[in-house]
Amino acid sequence: MTNGFKDKLGQGGYGTVFKGKLQSGHPVAIKLLSKSKANGQDFMNEVATIGRIHHINVVQLIGFCVEGSKQALVYEFMPNGSLDKFIFPNRENSTILTWDRIYEIAVGVAQGIEYLHQGCDMQILHFDIKPHNILLDENFIPKVSDFGLAKLYSVDDSIVSLTAVQGTLGYIAPELFYKSIGGISYKADVYSFGMLLMEMVGRRKNLNASVEHLSQIYFPSWIYDKLDQGEDIEVLNATESEKKTLKKMIIVAFWCIQMKPINRPSMSKVLEMLEGPIELLQMPPKPFFGPEEMSIEDHTSNNSAGIPTSDSDSIVTLDKM
Repeated sequence: MTNGFKDKLGQGGYGTVFKGKLQSGHPVAIKLLSKSKANGQDFMNEVATIGRIHHINVVQLIGFCVEGSKQALVYEFMPNGSLDKFIFPNRENSTILTWDRIYEIAVGVAQGIEYLHQGCDMQILHFDIKPHNILLDENFIPKVSDFGLAKLYSVDDSIVSLTAVQGTLGYIAPELFYKSIGGISYKADVYSFGMLLMEMVGRRKNLNASVEHLSQIYFPSWIYDKLDQGEDIEVLNATESEKKTLKKMIIVAFWCIQMKPINRPSMSKVLEMLEGPIELLQMPPKPFFGPEEMSIEDHTSNNSAGIPTSDSDSIVTLDKM
């Protein structure tokens, strides 16, 4: 099925993904859970969560295998890989997505997350939305993937319980670290989507210390100040219509990354804003902490990563105090 696990597609904190083939010849992606995660919990999380999902913007689980201590999940194969390859320039990938395609992918991801939150008999919170977990099929239709951290809750639960802070630095909602901000809910995924949206428009990591000017190190702060001062967005090879769309995406992203979850929209509202005219959108307040809003008592851990402190995709799991 996997040709001896020779064709490696990628690796993350929860396992390694290989390309395989069913007996019918149909290509698949096989996620082999790492031994440190093979205690059954992450495996059961993904099977239980994604087994009940059927949506064009969520990756489809075809089956699973258990052999001794080895656990594997079999997914539909995504020939274009993950979104990060296309929005973070590198030498290996010379394909540049058009701005229209970037917008279509953003809308597709939003539709997938909205389905997870509201389209099933249970509320599914992903808790690890990031470019690496957005897969693209042969037509660049995006699929939300990797449900190792996902949790199932009743659709009636507006606030949920979480025993540990989990996710990837740079995308984790601040309420998972700061108790005073608000309870944990589907708004945590909204925050992560907003950070993803920023990186799609910027075609860069939100936190990048190798930029030309110090003011540009944290992209959301830099671009907010430019828009707040009435400056135009400078985008290479973009038409006026595309610039308008990108500005709309940025404004929506700022609403999504508001520090307090109560001030963030639902994914249904996010879709409404993304697909509607920019003229109806207002610029939200600058969504960053002031010193007076932070205190030692608010920290749920010694890591203050509600605002990113690293540009690496470090997956964290922290027990809540």
